Parts: sequence; structure tokens; C-alpha cells
Amino acid sequence: MPTTIARRALLKGAAATGLAATLGGRIARAEAPLGITLVIPSPVGDVGWGHALVAGLEPVKAAYGDKVKVTVLENIQEGPDADRIMNKTVADGNKVLIAGSFGYQNGALQIARRHRDVTVLHASGFQVAPNFSPFAARYYQGTYLLGMAAAALSRSGKLGSVSAFPIPELITSLNAFTLGAQAVRPDIEVAVVWVNSWFDPAKEQEAAKALIAQGCGAIFSNAQDTPSVISACEAAGVPVFNLNSSMKAYAPKTYLGCVATDWSPFFKASVDAHLAGSFKGANAFLGVADKVVAVTDWNPAIPAETMVRIRETEAKIAAGGFSPFTGPIAKADGSVGVPAGATLADAEIIAMNWHVKGVSTPLPA
Repeated sequence: MPTTIARRALLKGAAATGLAATLGGRIARAEAPLGITLVIPSPVGDVGWGHALVAGLEPVKAAYGDKVKVTVLENIQEGPDADRIMNKTVADGNKVLIAGSFGYQNGALQIARRHRDVTVLHASGFQVAPNFSPFAARYYQGTYLLGMAAAALSRSGKLGSVSAFPIPELITSLNAFTLGAQAVRPDIEVAVVWVNSWFDPAKEQEAAKALIAQGCGAIFSNAQDTPSVISACEAAGVPVFNLNSSMKAYAPKTYLGCVATDWSPFFKASVDAHLAGSFKGANAFLGVADKVVAVTDWNPAIPAETMVRIRETEAKIAAGGFSPFTGPIAKADGSVGVPAGATLADAEIIAMNWHVKGVSTPLPA
């Protein structure tokens, strides 16, 4: 298992950093394994975003053995604390930094600019530098498919989503969920609660219960690191699905499926390139075709005819023959989002800041 260190210990260590970089220390580090540090904003559990990132590093450890040392810094809140901690890990000699949250972007980018020999991988962002790559999952490919399933099983004309933050990556996931549902039931609507947190079980569960009380017939848990939404839906008998890793154990009856992510291909390729001296920063937007995104744990209660449509659509997505963001698509305000016959480019998807028609809750100002 990787070394896991919590916030308090890291801040104490950061304050004590000073004269450690003696000549002898530099010689020792030259012979040391490659230090890889993953920083994430929530605790590492057996499910969720942090769990998926940690799991993605296991094949790197298996491939390189004692030539690498992986450290996981969990529960590191976005802001000055995270900046200090990321700077400390680089000062300690670690040469690969995985900044596992959108809000780490500015601090991580500054580190990359100051330390050209450090490779920085940043989750969910958009900035690129020679030694700085943002990485994001094409969750929308999976949420479109699960939107189809949710619409088929919903007993109402309304769906819901408990969503973490209104960042482009999660807006695209929500929009694709809505579009997939509309492919099965064109008049369906989606209500959303933005909880503005990556980890707040009580608030997440409260939001799920509120959506269920409003009559939402299926729920999308959009980037929660806990099974709080999943458990609430199981208790209410409402279909539910989530991102990153399976939470089926928490909803054995109502679990629709999971848009699972496997970051090992990207992490392994990045470490390979760093060690070879050939790493080049680029926007890594990865999906079904890259073996990073896959829908798992399909619920057998999904109607057979719907599953046939889902599998056909899934095959087209994998082959590059279909994008959920192919027009005509209207925005929630009635304006044109995507003209008929056009398909959004990756740059437009990555920067998405609008809801599609059918999402009944406005984006926060």
C-alpha cells in the first residue's frame, strides 16, 4: 500500500522544512526511488474519487517495484494549505506530483513553472505547460448511457442529481445524463442540488432526500466520495448511480450502475515518459476508447429493449461514431447550444458552463 499521510502531519512537516537539503541529502536523493505524490481533498475510503486515484497507481507500483515510492496525502483542503503541502513534497525531492482536485490548479501550475524537472498531473483542470498535464474523464459518455436507463426505470417524469461543484467536468456529466434520459423520454426534466463539497455525507444525504421528496424517480450521485446518496436512494427504493467506483454494496436493489474510472493507463504512461525524459504536457481527456471510462454493474431490472439501445449506443461511442453533444441541442434558456449537424469539440466540452434544456435548476451565479 502507498504511504498515506493526513493534513495535520503535513502542515507540521511543512513548517519545519529548512536546512534539510545538505550535500549528503542531495546525494541520498539521487540514489532514491522516484517519488510520486498524490494529493486529494477527501479521505481515502473504499469507494469514490480518491479510491479510484489510489487504485490507478497500483499498476505503477507493480511495474516499477522499489524504483518508485508512492505517497498519498489525503484530506488536503483546496487553498493555502494545499499549496504549502504540494510545495513541501517537491522540496522533499518528489518528482511526480498528482494534484487530485480542480481547486489545486493554480498552486500546482506555479510549482510546475518553478520546477521544470517535476512532472505535474492535475485533475479536472484546463491549464497546460511543458511539464503540466490536466487530466479528466469523459464521464459524459457513461452518464448518457445511464441517463437512458434512469428514464426507463423512473416512475415519474423527473430525475435528480446531487452534484459536488459546478465545474465543467461535472456540468458535462449532468448535461449528458439529461440528454440520455431525453433519448428515451423526450419530456423528462432533471433537478440538481449543488452541495459545493467533495465530502459532506450529511449534506449529500439531505440533498438526496430533498430530491426524492420532490418526486425525482432516479438520482445521479455526481462526484460524491461517500455512499451517502446511494444509501438514501436504497432506503427510498429509488434507482441511483454514481461516478468513479462501484457503490453497489450500499444499494443492492436500486443500484443502476457506475461510471467507473481506471486511471492506471494514464498514470503508467506519464511515469514512463517522466523516467524516459520525454514527458510533454497535454490535455488528457480520456474515455471509453482509452479504457479509462466504463459503465459497470448494470441493474438487471433495466428493460431488455432499453439495454439493447444502450449497448448499441455504447458501441458507437467506443468506436468514435457518436457523441452525446451532437446537435441540435438547446440550452436551458432556450438558445442554441449545439446547432443541428454539429458536434462540440473537446475544447468546448472541457469549458462547458451551461445547462441543456431539461435541467430545471439554474446554474449558480
